Amino acid sequence: MTVQDDTTTETHGAVLTDAAASKAKALLEQEGRDDLALRIAVQPGGCAGLRYNLFFDDRTLDGDLTTDFGGVALTVDRMSAPYIQGATIDFVDTIEKQGFTIDNPNATGSCACGDSFN
Repeated sequence: MTVQDDTTTETHGAVLTDAAASKAKALLEQEGRDDLALRIAVQPGGCAGLRYNLFFDDRTLDGDLTTDFGGVALTVDRMSAPYIQGATIDFVDTIEKQGFTIDNPNATGSCACGDSFN
């Protein structure tokens, strides 16, 4: 007799690097908030057709997929999940650039300014 475990957990497939998790956690601590998740959403817009929206959110939407990275909850709505499957969210702090970056293997192209993708 075999027993199957049907309690598989669906995940969004995005990864938050240690640097990004540390920066997000520091920003949350600076604000004195521990009730917010870092949400990434894909929305229509930009010259390439789709754009990322990365923000702290206190809402929980039906169908949200959430994964914890170093104490930071990364949340993706069910409609955005296929677009960010396998994406890596990093935080870069160099003399040339500072901020969160998204490396998405699903993006087939982006606009010249890098603000949107398709």
